Amino acid sequence: MMKKHRLFKSTKERHSFYEFLYILPFLILVFLFSYYPLYGWVYAFFDYRPPYPLTMDNFVGLKWFRSIVENPVKMQQVLKVLRNTFAMSGLNLLFSWVPMIFAVFLNEISCKPFKKFVQTVTTLPNFISWVLVYSIAYCILSSTGVVNQSLLGIGAIDKPMLFLQSSNHVWFKMWLWNTWKNAGWTAIMYIAAISGIDEQMVEAAKVDGANRMQIIRNITIPGILPTYFVLVMLQVANFLSNGMEQFYVFQNSFNKDAIQVLDLYVYNLAMGSGGYSLSTAISILKSVVSVVLLCVTNGVTKKIRGEGFI
Repeated sequence: MMKKHRLFKSTKERHSFYEFLYILPFLILVFLFSYYPLYGWVYAFFDYRPPYPLTMDNFVGLKWFRSIVENPVKMQQVLKVLRNTFAMSGLNLLFSWVPMIFAVFLNEISCKPFKKFVQTVTTLPNFISWVLVYSIAYCILSSTGVVNQSLLGIGAIDKPMLFLQSSNHVWFKMWLWNTWKNAGWTAIMYIAAISGIDEQMVEAAKVDGANRMQIIRNITIPGILPTYFVLVMLQVANFLSNGMEQFYVFQNSFNKDAIQVLDLYVYNLAMGSGGYSLSTAISILKSVVSVVLLCVTNGVTKKIRGEGFI
Protein backbone atom coordinates (compact mmCIF):
# COMPACT_ATOMS: atom_id res chain seq x y z
CA MET A 1 0.00 0.00 0.00
CA MET A 2 1.45 3.38 -1.01
CA LYS A 3 2.25 5.85 1.73
CA LYS A 4 0.04 8.90 1.89
CA HIS A 5 1.76 11.96 0.45
CA ARG A 6 2.49 14.63 3.02
CA LEU A 7 2.84 18.33 2.29
CA PHE A 8 5.65 18.77 4.82
CA LYS A 9 8.47 16.26 5.13
CA SER A 10 9.42 17.36 8.63
CA THR A 11 8.23 19.42 11.57
CA LYS A 12 10.95 21.97 10.81
CA GLU A 13 9.56 22.59 7.33
CA ARG A 14 6.07 23.04 8.77
CA HIS A 15 7.32 25.58 11.30
CA SER A 16 9.24 27.42 8.57
CA PHE A 17 6.09 27.61 6.45
CA TYR A 18 4.07 29.00 9.36
CA GLU A 19 6.78 31.58 10.08
CA PHE A 20 6.66 32.63 6.45
CA LEU A 21 2.89 33.11 6.75
CA TYR A 22 3.50 35.38 9.76
CA ILE A 23 5.66 37.77 7.75
CA LEU A 24 3.69 37.49 4.49
CA PRO A 25 1.37 40.45 5.28
CA PHE A 26 4.40 42.67 5.92
CA LEU A 27 6.04 41.52 2.68
CA ILE A 28 2.85 42.44 0.82
CA LEU A 29 2.84 45.91 2.43
CA VAL A 30 6.51 46.44 1.52
CA PHE A 31 5.78 45.45 -2.07
CA LEU A 32 2.74 47.74 -2.33
CA PHE A 33 4.32 50.81 -0.77
CA SER A 34 8.02 50.41 -1.66
CA TYR A 35 8.33 48.43 -4.90
CA TYR A 36 5.09 48.95 -6.79
CA PRO A 37 5.52 52.78 -6.85
CA LEU A 38 8.81 52.27 -8.74
CA TYR A 39 6.60 52.00 -11.80
CA GLY A 40 6.55 55.81 -11.68
CA TRP A 41 10.19 55.83 -12.83
CA VAL A 42 8.86 55.52 -16.36
CA TYR A 43 8.01 59.24 -16.27
CA ALA A 44 11.73 60.05 -16.42
CA PHE A 45 11.80 58.80 -20.03
CA PHE A 46 8.85 60.88 -21.23
CA ASP A 47 8.09 64.57 -21.57
CA TYR A 48 5.15 64.27 -19.20
CA ARG A 49 2.52 67.00 -18.97
CA PRO A 50 -0.47 66.26 -16.71
CA PRO A 51 -3.26 65.36 -17.18
CA TYR A 52 -2.35 63.89 -20.58
CA PRO A 53 -1.49 60.14 -20.65
CA LEU A 54 1.91 58.74 -21.54
CA THR A 55 2.26 57.92 -25.24
CA MET A 56 5.17 57.20 -27.55
CA ASP A 57 4.71 60.68 -28.99
CA ASN A 58 6.25 62.25 -25.88
CA PHE A 59 8.91 59.58 -25.33
CA VAL A 60 12.31 61.33 -25.01
CA GLY A 61 14.57 58.54 -23.76
CA LEU A 62 17.52 59.80 -21.72
CA LYS A 63 16.90 63.47 -22.50
CA TRP A 64 16.28 64.51 -18.88
CA PHE A 65 19.30 62.60 -17.61
CA ARG A 66 21.53 64.31 -20.16
CA SER A 67 20.04 67.73 -19.39
CA ILE A 68 21.26 67.49 -15.79
CA VAL A 69 24.91 67.56 -16.90
CA GLU A 70 24.59 69.42 -20.21
CA ASN A 71 22.60 72.42 -18.92
CA PRO A 72 24.97 74.71 -16.93
CA VAL A 73 22.12 76.33 -14.99
CA LYS A 74 20.62 73.02 -13.91
CA MET A 75 24.06 71.66 -13.12
CA GLN A 76 24.79 74.66 -10.91
CA GLN A 77 21.46 74.22 -9.11
CA VAL A 78 22.06 70.51 -8.56
CA LEU A 79 25.58 71.16 -7.20
CA LYS A 80 24.23 73.78 -4.78
CA VAL A 81 21.52 71.37 -3.64
CA LEU A 82 24.07 68.57 -3.22
CA ARG A 83 26.22 70.92 -1.13
CA ASN A 84 23.30 71.50 1.23
CA THR A 85 22.45 67.79 1.29
CA PHE A 86 26.01 66.75 2.11
CA ALA A 87 26.26 69.47 4.77
CA MET A 88 23.03 68.43 6.52
CA SER A 89 23.78 64.71 6.34
CA GLY A 90 27.40 65.34 7.30
CA LEU A 91 26.38 67.17 10.47
CA ASN A 92 24.01 64.35 11.41
CA LEU A 93 26.79 61.83 10.81
CA LEU A 94 29.40 63.89 12.66
CA PHE A 95 27.22 64.15 15.77
CA SER A 96 25.67 60.68 15.51
CA TRP A 97 27.23 59.84 18.89
CA VAL A 98 25.02 62.35 20.74
CA PRO A 99 21.99 60.00 21.19
CA MET A 100 24.36 57.22 22.34
CA ILE A 101 25.94 59.38 25.05
CA PHE A 102 22.51 60.66 26.05
CA ALA A 103 21.28 57.07 26.43
CA VAL A 104 24.32 56.12 28.50
CA PHE A 105 23.80 58.94 31.00
CA LEU A 106 20.04 58.45 31.00
CA ASN A 107 20.61 54.83 31.97
CA GLU A 108 22.75 55.99 34.92
CA ILE A 109 19.89 57.94 36.53
CA SER A 110 19.07 56.08 39.73
CA CYS A 111 15.74 57.78 40.45
CA LYS A 112 13.28 55.77 38.35
CA PRO A 113 10.41 58.34 38.31
CA PHE A 114 12.79 61.07 37.15
CA LYS A 115 14.37 58.71 34.63
CA LYS A 116 10.97 57.85 33.14
CA PHE A 117 10.04 61.54 33.07
CA VAL A 118 13.21 62.50 31.16
CA GLN A 119 12.81 59.60 28.73
CA THR A 120 9.17 60.45 28.07
CA VAL A 121 9.84 64.17 27.56
CA THR A 122 12.72 63.52 25.15
CA THR A 123 10.86 60.82 23.20
CA LEU A 124 7.58 62.69 22.66
CA PRO A 125 9.00 65.16 20.08
CA ASN A 126 9.53 62.24 17.69
CA PHE A 127 5.75 61.88 17.40
CA ILE A 128 5.21 65.58 16.69
CA SER A 129 4.86 66.56 13.04
CA TRP A 130 7.33 69.04 11.56
CA VAL A 131 4.45 71.46 11.01
CA LEU A 132 3.90 71.58 14.76
CA VAL A 133 7.67 71.86 15.34
CA TYR A 134 7.71 74.94 13.12
CA SER A 135 4.74 76.34 15.04
CA ILE A 136 6.73 75.96 18.25
CA ALA A 137 9.77 77.58 16.62
CA TYR A 138 7.61 80.45 15.38
CA CYS A 139 6.15 81.06 18.85
CA ILE A 140 9.63 81.13 20.34
CA LEU A 141 11.85 82.72 17.67
CA SER A 142 9.63 84.93 15.49
CA SER A 143 9.78 88.74 15.70
CA THR A 144 6.85 88.63 18.15
CA GLY A 145 8.03 85.45 19.87
CA VAL A 146 9.13 84.84 23.44
CA VAL A 147 12.86 85.32 22.82
CA ASN A 148 12.57 88.65 21.00
CA GLN A 149 10.01 90.03 23.43
CA SER A 150 12.22 89.06 26.37
CA LEU A 151 15.32 90.63 24.83
CA LEU A 152 13.40 93.79 23.96
CA GLY A 153 11.96 93.93 27.46
CA ILE A 154 15.37 93.92 29.14
CA GLY A 155 16.82 96.31 26.57
CA ALA A 156 19.34 93.81 25.15
CA ILE A 157 18.29 94.62 21.57
CA ASP A 158 16.71 97.63 19.86
CA LYS A 159 14.72 95.73 17.23
CA PRO A 160 13.56 92.12 16.84
CA MET A 161 16.08 89.62 15.51
CA LEU A 162 14.92 87.57 12.53
CA PHE A 163 16.01 84.10 13.60
CA LEU A 164 13.76 82.16 11.20
CA GLN A 165 14.29 84.48 8.23
CA SER A 166 18.08 84.58 8.53
CA SER A 167 20.30 82.63 6.14
CA ASN A 168 23.12 82.47 8.71
CA HIS A 169 23.97 79.10 10.26
CA VAL A 170 20.98 77.41 8.61
CA TRP A 171 22.66 74.00 8.53
CA PHE A 172 23.50 74.10 12.23
CA LYS A 173 20.02 75.29 13.21
CA MET A 174 18.40 72.51 11.20
CA TRP A 175 20.68 70.00 12.92
CA LEU A 176 19.62 71.33 16.33
CA TRP A 177 15.92 70.96 15.52
CA ASN A 178 16.49 67.47 14.10
CA THR A 179 18.46 66.42 17.19
CA TRP A 180 15.81 67.80 19.54
CA LYS A 181 13.15 65.85 17.69
CA ASN A 182 14.90 62.50 17.21
CA ALA A 183 17.56 62.10 19.92
CA GLY A 184 15.18 60.68 22.53
CA TRP A 185 13.70 58.15 20.11
CA THR A 186 17.12 57.01 18.88
CA ALA A 187 18.30 56.65 22.47
CA ILE A 188 15.70 53.90 23.00
CA MET A 189 17.72 51.56 20.75
CA TYR A 190 20.86 52.23 22.78
CA ILE A 191 19.02 51.69 26.05
CA ALA A 192 17.83 48.35 24.69
CA ALA A 193 21.43 47.50 23.80
CA ILE A 194 22.57 48.49 27.31
CA SER A 195 19.98 46.20 28.85
CA GLY A 196 21.55 43.32 26.89
CA ILE A 197 24.95 43.78 28.52
CA ASP A 198 25.81 40.97 30.93
CA GLU A 199 25.07 42.22 34.44
CA GLN A 200 27.72 39.92 35.88
CA MET A 201 30.42 41.97 34.14
CA VAL A 202 29.13 45.12 35.85
CA GLU A 203 29.00 43.40 39.23
CA ALA A 204 32.52 42.03 38.78
CA ALA A 205 33.78 45.52 37.91
CA LYS A 206 32.17 46.94 41.06
CA VAL A 207 33.80 44.23 43.16
CA ASP A 208 37.18 45.17 41.65
CA GLY A 209 36.59 48.78 42.75
CA ALA A 210 35.57 50.37 39.44
CA ASN A 211 33.56 53.58 39.72
CA ARG A 212 30.60 54.53 37.52
CA MET A 213 32.67 56.38 34.91
CA GLN A 214 35.08 53.45 34.60
CA ILE A 215 32.16 51.05 34.11
CA ILE A 216 30.71 53.34 31.44
CA ARG A 217 34.05 53.67 29.65
CA ASN A 218 35.12 50.00 29.80
CA ILE A 219 31.84 48.05 29.75
CA THR A 220 28.80 50.10 28.73
CA ILE A 221 30.18 51.97 25.72
CA PRO A 222 32.06 48.95 24.25
CA GLY A 223 28.87 46.92 24.73
CA ILE A 224 26.74 49.28 22.62
CA LEU A 225 29.33 50.14 19.98
CA PRO A 226 28.07 47.39 17.59
CA THR A 227 24.61 49.02 17.66
CA TYR A 228 26.22 52.41 17.05
CA PHE A 229 28.22 51.18 14.06
CA VAL A 230 25.15 49.59 12.46
CA LEU A 231 23.18 52.83 12.82
CA VAL A 232 26.10 54.85 11.43
CA MET A 233 26.39 52.54 8.42
CA LEU A 234 22.66 52.93 7.76
CA GLN A 235 23.10 56.71 7.97
CA VAL A 236 25.90 56.55 5.40
CA ALA A 237 23.73 54.42 3.12
CA ASN A 238 20.97 57.06 3.37
CA PHE A 239 23.38 59.97 3.02
CA LEU A 240 21.39 61.57 0.18
CA SER A 241 18.02 60.97 1.84
CA ASN A 242 17.70 63.39 4.72
CA GLY A 243 13.97 63.96 4.37
CA MET A 244 11.89 66.82 3.06
CA GLU A 245 9.30 67.77 5.69
CA GLN A 246 11.67 69.58 8.03
CA PHE A 247 13.25 71.72 5.32
CA TYR A 248 9.92 72.33 3.58
CA VAL A 249 8.29 73.94 6.63
CA PHE A 250 11.39 75.98 7.54
CA GLN A 251 12.20 77.24 4.04
CA ASN A 252 11.52 80.82 2.98
CA SER A 253 12.84 83.27 0.43
CA PHE A 254 15.68 84.31 2.75
CA ASN A 255 17.19 80.88 3.45
CA LYS A 256 16.13 78.88 0.38
CA ASP A 257 19.63 78.73 -1.11
CA ALA A 258 21.05 77.17 2.06
CA ILE A 259 18.15 74.97 3.17
CA GLN A 260 17.09 73.32 -0.09
CA VAL A 261 18.28 69.70 0.07
CA LEU A 262 17.89 67.10 -2.67
CA ASP A 263 14.48 65.77 -1.60
CA LEU A 264 13.09 69.30 -1.24
CA TYR A 265 14.59 70.31 -4.59
CA VAL A 266 12.86 67.39 -6.32
CA TYR A 267 9.55 68.38 -4.71
CA ASN A 268 9.90 72.07 -5.60
CA LEU A 269 10.93 71.16 -9.13
CA ALA A 270 7.84 69.01 -9.65
CA MET A 271 5.26 71.08 -7.81
CA GLY A 272 6.62 74.55 -8.52
CA SER A 273 7.72 74.51 -12.15
CA GLY A 274 6.03 71.33 -13.38
CA GLY A 275 9.28 69.50 -14.04
CA TYR A 276 7.82 66.09 -13.28
CA SER A 277 10.06 64.17 -15.67
CA LEU A 278 13.26 65.94 -14.60
CA SER A 279 12.46 65.50 -10.91
CA THR A 280 11.82 61.79 -11.50
CA ALA A 281 15.18 61.45 -13.27
CA ILE A 282 16.95 63.09 -10.33
CA SER A 283 15.12 60.77 -7.92
CA ILE A 284 16.27 57.73 -9.92
CA LEU A 285 19.89 58.87 -9.76
CA LYS A 286 19.54 59.47 -6.02
CA SER A 287 18.14 55.97 -5.51
CA VAL A 288 20.95 54.40 -7.54
CA VAL A 289 23.59 56.27 -5.54
CA SER A 290 21.87 55.26 -2.28
CA VAL A 291 21.92 51.57 -3.28
CA VAL A 292 25.62 51.86 -4.15
CA LEU A 293 26.34 53.50 -0.78
CA LEU A 294 24.38 50.72 0.95
CA CYS A 295 26.46 48.03 -0.78
CA VAL A 296 29.73 49.85 -0.04
CA THR A 297 28.91 50.37 3.65
CA ASN A 298 27.79 46.76 3.95
CA GLY A 299 31.12 45.65 2.47
CA VAL A 300 33.03 47.91 4.86
CA THR A 301 31.05 46.51 7.78
CA LYS A 302 31.91 42.94 6.76
CA LYS A 303 35.62 43.80 6.63
CA ILE A 304 35.63 45.68 9.95
CA ARG A 305 33.17 43.68 12.05
CA GLY A 306 33.18 40.37 10.16
CA GLU A 307 29.47 40.62 9.36
CA GLY A 308 27.19 42.90 7.38
CA PHE A 309 23.70 44.14 8.05
CA ILE A 310 22.24 42.74 4.81
